[in-house]
Amino acid sequence: MTRPTHPLDAGTLVSMAAHAPTHFLWECHDGVATITLHRPERKNPLTFESYAELRDTFRALRAAHDVHAVVLTGAGGNFCSGGDVHEIIAPLVQLAAPDLLRFTRMTGDLVLAMRGCPQPIVAAVDGVCAGAGAILAMASDLRIGTARSKTAFLFNRVGLAGCDMGACAMLPRIIGQGRASELLFTGRSMPGEEGERWGFYNRLVEPELLLEQARHTARALAAGPTFANGLTKTMLHQEWSMGIEQAIEAEAQAQALCMLTQDFRAAYEAFVARQTPVFSGR
Repeated sequence: MTRPTHPLDAGTLVSMAAHAPTHFLWECHDGVATITLHRPERKNPLTFESYAELRDTFRALRAAHDVHAVVLTGAGGNFCSGGDVHEIIAPLVQLAAPDLLRFTRMTGDLVLAMRGCPQPIVAAVDGVCAGAGAILAMASDLRIGTARSKTAFLFNRVGLAGCDMGACAMLPRIIGQGRASELLFTGRSMPGEEGERWGFYNRLVEPELLLEQARHTARALAAGPTFANGLTKTMLHQEWSMGIEQAIEAEAQAQALCMLTQDFRAAYEAFVARQTPVFSGR
């Protein structure tokens, strides 16, 4: 869908094009960006550099008015195997506490950047989805998997706590406290069908259809009222720490703001004319 030109778009298009990531693949078509973790020979592990570049990319998406939804996936039949054993784990055991805290804060900042960008993120998960890879899937807004997906929050398998990058806050809200406790205490792998049954995956598809189904979902979101979608994502995130009175008032303010948009008027006019609304994101 072609969007109307907006004064902010030109600069945004230049900045995102100039981003030219070096630690993953980036492409954007019709308002849908696809980020592909691309180290298939190692099942797409993360490095210090890729953590930082992903964080910076999701931060930049806050101002990317030409991007309306994001697909996050991995190459070679796997999503992400977590932190690279040789390039991250080995150096970490040599670091002092202040440096370790800088690293863990940086990885947490990636999750905050994912939750803070207004675009819905659709994770397309096949094969191995472990450690920090499981966190990336968890931090996405929607997850589409396959029967052969294997999701493991395996931090305790390497002598670490399950409370990594927000897992103890976010995972129970997705699959429930008891199920999250089991995965975080044991580090066991959650097969795709169990993940769908528990609500971690929105649905499962055949591996050969995974990327196209994720992009189809993202295109549908991108064709919707993107300003309103961004507010929905913001409220889903912020209301975790609100009481019901605060949440209702915050939603009243957000909805009143949406009622001032062109998209709201366009939907009404299309309904009256018995037509399908065309949203502009304005």
